[in-house]
Amino acid sequence: MNRHLLYIIIVSLAIAACKPSVPSRYIQPSDMEDILCDFHVSQAMANQQGKSEQERNYLKTLYFASVLEKYGVTRADFDSSLVYYYIRADRFSEVYKRVAGRLADEAMELGTAEGEINRFANLNSGGDTTNVWTGDLSKILIPYAPYNIYSFEQKSDTSFHKGDSFMLIFNTDFICQNGMRSAEACLSLRYDNDSIVSRATGLSASGANQIRIPPNGNHLVKEIRGFIYMTPEKESETTTKIMLVRDIQLIKFRKKESAATVPEDSTSLKLEKDNFKLKEI
Repeated sequence: MNRHLLYIIIVSLAIAACKPSVPSRYIQPSDMEDILCDFHVSQAMANQQGKSEQERNYLKTLYFASVLEKYGVTRADFDSSLVYYYIRADRFSEVYKRVAGRLADEAMELGTAEGEINRFANLNSGGDTTNVWTGDLSKILIPYAPYNIYSFEQKSDTSFHKGDSFMLIFNTDFICQNGMRSAEACLSLRYDNDSIVSRATGLSASGANQIRIPPNGNHLVKEIRGFIYMTPEKESETTTKIMLVRDIQLIKFRKKESAATVPEDSTSLKLEKDNFKLKEI
């Protein structure tokens, strides 16, 4: 065997041996990944099938119990394992990256998405309505820095015109043992005169979300920024809280002749360049 190849194999085995394994009393990473994927699918089904909030909550509980039964896992096993991964954010982040990737692949295969997102699922770069999103399609957030915020920034391109409006849309899925579900999302547009228009919304439930900024016929958008932020846990709280953000899209709408524009002197929307900052952790 080639000495160089043998050296690589030995080093790889040594690195793998140094990485601590998950104790056998907890659900192993591959199994946890499968369970979480099925969990999110089951919750989406409950949201679609339930005709009222009470019915949706009942179906979510019922379907989740079916997922655990499928894998031969008790709720106590799941909860204790979830806590184990939860306090090891780096490892949990790896698991959820794979979960998010699988969910995104399944959504593309089905060709559908939830709620408002379904209307824009197959947009391309042409036409008056376009998905211009260039960031991650999904993110997992937990209420501990630096894992509780996803910020994004992208520049305009040649398809942007004066009078374009924008809408950020995405789905959220929460896993919370108890307590409040608290998060926030913000979308901001910087125009060619350095004025900034921002919109924000609170997030407290699973489902489809959107933030829309109306057209401004006087100036061209030069930069788009924003964030999705999960409120940090208090030091005294140990409740497991997780938020999966998925199916992220940024839809650009071409100005219609009858569309209203945003006045340049709008004090409710306009923020000065030096005063605008994204939340910092």
